[in-house]
Formats: sequence, structure tokens, C-alpha cells
Amino acid sequence: MLIDGLLPAYDMVERHQIRIRAPVERVYDAVRAVDLSGSRIIRWLFLLRGLPALWRSSPRGEERLGLTLDGLLESGFILLGEKPRQELLLGLVGRFWTPSGDIQRLDASGFRTFDRPGYAKAAWNFSLSEQENGTTRLATETRVLCLDDVSRRRFRLYWAFVEPFSGLIRREMLRSIRSTAEELNSK
Repeated sequence: MLIDGLLPAYDMVERHQIRIRAPVERVYDAVRAVDLSGSRIIRWLFLLRGLPALWRSSPRGEERLGLTLDGLLESGFILLGEKPRQELLLGLVGRFWTPSGDIQRLDASGFRTFDRPGYAKAAWNFSLSEQENGTTRLATETRVLCLDDVSRRRFRLYWAFVEPFSGLIRREMLRSIRSTAEELNSK
């Protein structure tokens, strides 16, 4: 998998999966087109994450997370790789434990070579596999690698609080993708 080649070592991992009654092509299209703005849970969680930026002296809108794939890419996520109908890999570099997140604007090459202490690198994939019964297994995996001991300690404290909400966002995202793919499949 692409994620194994890009971030084989990591400090944290989170995995979720779902079965979808639709062929892999429909599910992949739904992954690419997902729009989470319809999910109240995700809107509230993203709003809460963005609140600290409101109190800074000069808030920058680009630090808000998007609710679509394009929105995620505009907010600092990087498309690190793609195998159509198999895997889509996103990345992000920042100080996730800080109020602003200090997201670094990089391209895929910059992500690969970034090694500045005080930061963490995150890789987030969607992998698809066709099942024998005509369904598709959609899995998502998030890995985080902290680039020094100080950031590792800070990230672990942050993660102790954020982990349940992170999982909730991913499970809600998978349900949204399933709903979109199954709706596309029924047409």
C-alpha cells in the first residue's frame, strides 16, 4: 500500500473500515466526491477545532479544515499518491497539538523530506478492496510520526483528548461515503 511506502514507521495509528453494497468504482467515486457538510457531528467537531484561531490577532482562513476532499487539500492536506479504485493517500505536517495546528504548506516531495524537529507528519489513506459478494471493503488508516521526543510527548497529551473525536469523524466519514456510493449504485 502507498501508506506503507511513505510512512512505514509511526507513533500512532488509527484504523476503521466499513462494507459497502456497491462496486469498487462507485465507492471510489464516492471517496473522491465526499461532502461532509451534511453531517452535523463533523461540522461541530471541525468548528470546535477551529475556535482557537478566532482568538488570534490575525486569523487566517486557510487554516480551517475543509468538508470535501478539495476543501481538505485547500486547507493544507497534500495528495501524496493515488491508485485509482485501490487507494488514495493524503498527508499533513504540523504541530497538531497547538491551537492553530501550524500546518505547513508543502507538496508531496516536501512531505517526504520534511524532518524539522517540533513537528509531526500524518498520513491518511482510503483503501478499497472488492469482495466476493459484490460489496466493497473501504478502510481508512491514519498514521502520525512525531519528529522528536518533545513533539511526541506533546502529541500524546493532545491525542489522549482528541482520539475519540478523531475516530468519530472517520466513522462518520465512512458512513457518508457508504450512503453516497449505495445511492449512486441504486440509480
